[in-house]
Amino acid sequence: MIRNALTRTLLAAGVLLAALPAQAETINLQQAVEMSLAADPRIKEREQVVEAARGMLQEVQGNAGWRMSGNAFVGLAPKAEGGFFQNQGGDNNTCNTPPCTLNSSGDDWNGISDWTHLDFALIKPLYTFGKIERYGEAAQGNIDLKRGELKQTRGDTVYDTKRAYFGYLTARDIRVFLEDMQGRLNWAIESVERNLEEETGESRQSDLYALQTAKGMLAKYVHQSRAVEKISLDGLKVLTGAGLESDLTVADARIEPVAFPQVELAEFQSRALLERPEMQQLEAGLRARRALVAAKKADRMPDVYAGVIGQYNYASQRERLDNPYLNDPFNGGGLTPVVGVKWDSVFGATSARVNQAQAELEALNHKKAFAVAGIPFEVGEAYANARANHDSQRDLAEGAAAARRWMVASLADFSAGLESADKVADAIKNYALAQTEYLRTVNDYNMNVAQLARLTGELR
Repeated sequence: MIRNALTRTLLAAGVLLAALPAQAETINLQQAVEMSLAADPRIKEREQVVEAARGMLQEVQGNAGWRMSGNAFVGLAPKAEGGFFQNQGGDNNTCNTPPCTLNSSGDDWNGISDWTHLDFALIKPLYTFGKIERYGEAAQGNIDLKRGELKQTRGDTVYDTKRAYFGYLTARDIRVFLEDMQGRLNWAIESVERNLEEETGESRQSDLYALQTAKGMLAKYVHQSRAVEKISLDGLKVLTGAGLESDLTVADARIEPVAFPQVELAEFQSRALLERPEMQQLEAGLRARRALVAAKKADRMPDVYAGVIGQYNYASQRERLDNPYLNDPFNGGGLTPVVGVKWDSVFGATSARVNQAQAELEALNHKKAFAVAGIPFEVGEAYANARANHDSQRDLAEGAAAARRWMVASLADFSAGLESADKVADAIKNYALAQTEYLRTVNDYNMNVAQLARLTGELR
């Protein structure tokens, strides 16, 4: 009874919990980045590519161990009776009654016999003139190359998450701000319409048109900001793995400019040349190509090996030939240890492969030279943009504050009948433009800083 009551209580509690609405999940930027790094399928894909590269290295290293080859089949063989000599006695293939004439019945049809065949070889390379070592180095370089691609994908994920996060904050702040402007503008329009209806003489028809024009422009930007807000939030949900149907919110109340990096441009450029994933990929690729060139050259040389080889044959309808100087391919067998040299090289093709690997190595050297020259420029460009937008958002903040005071003063004068509606409309439009540009510039500046971190290989 007690157990049944407890079971019913737990079930009721489970149903109640399931019926409760899901609570919204609030995350900050760092949490969003961590969630994206854990959930992004592109990262998981790259991780598996790295594992595949490790498998290739294991395959190369496995070539230094024992290898087995074998072949077994059951077939048919000609049936044979009688010994090696005609009229021989006994079963030891000896001639007991002269004259000793060889058995010539091989041309006669005596029927068929089953035939069981097995051959095998167990071989271990002893010396390969560097083939396995050089191919192993190339495979290790390929692993490092894939790791660089994984790090680059992680950096892209962090950047995309910041873009969605800051984009959402920017669009939300612009939308809230413009909706407030719409409320102020609607109040002014209602005031003008009331004056025109009552024919007080305080407003003109042109005042109404000026305010309605400003209202239409504001409405357009409100609709656009709502769309960007939704798109950015949906993108953030997808990147973090929360899902489009989740109730995800961000912790920041508004977008704020991040701190400008306290690092000189030369230090950024030096970091990029050392830590950027693309540079690490180039170095890994160069190591792999050098090893591959050496491996292709080693392909010209033979392999020294040791092992065991053997063969077995049996045909039940053929008499066994016990002569050590004659071999019967249908009966008999043997097993022996061996030490040998195997040479399998097409000289023209091998030389062509060496030339091809050398050309690919030289191409990668030229690519590295371009990267060494281009990456500092790319970092300098991002640094200059970050500095420009940092200073711009600071000046725009002052301009937006002045535009707000202009708008408030214009609305106050309009209420007192001291200002015309077209002046009010100009004040509202200029404030909307200044504040919107300020918010967009803050977003651009934050993304410039994020791009600097991306270019220098930082994952934060």
